[in-house]
Amino acid sequence: MSPFEALYGRRCRTQVCWNEVRDKKIYGFELVEKSVERIKLIQQHLRTAQDRQKKYADRRRIELSFEIGDKVFLRISPWKSVLRFGKKGKLSPRYIGPYEIIAKVGLVPYRITLPPELQRIHNVFHVTCLRKYIPDESHILKSHPIELKEDLINEEHLVKILDRREKVLRNKIISLVKVLWRNQRIEEATWEREEDVKIQLPYLFSDEG
Repeated sequence: MSPFEALYGRRCRTQVCWNEVRDKKIYGFELVEKSVERIKLIQQHLRTAQDRQKKYADRRRIELSFEIGDKVFLRISPWKSVLRFGKKGKLSPRYIGPYEIIAKVGLVPYRITLPPELQRIHNVFHVTCLRKYIPDESHILKSHPIELKEDLINEEHLVKILDRREKVLRNKIISLVKVLWRNQRIEEATWEREEDVKIQLPYLFSDEG
């Protein structure tokens, strides 16, 4: 039963339904026959177009199958990536993995192993969501121990004073200097208290004495 018939209690009166006997008496035999012929012609053209599109799609379609123990990537859709896999942003990966296939469920679904952080996700996926992973030794990264010096510090050295200004507060006036630091651009210069700079680098103000 169509939604129209369920709502109004009768079939929708379109030309598609005019092949009934009572319709031929109401609308005329000739009009009904012409409408039926046009409908059949349209349906034939639709089937031809669908068969042609199917033929084009089948040329690029590859039947996928995997064996137990194969490594596969798992494809994630953009809108599900944040909700289910914790991935977000335009640069989020389209595939994650690789994961190992542990069982074949039916004709096309496969069961794969998932890491602990994805255990809340059902681990059975359709074959179209999987992509075969070909092992490559170049994908293996060798880890090296990292040594950090406890006394390692990064000191910034003042290079030049670019400008001066005074900051007026409620009860006093503070003198500021715009200083350029080593390995930084001019637009990255910062305003510092002139008093603090004089204490650390008095030689920069020797000409003022």
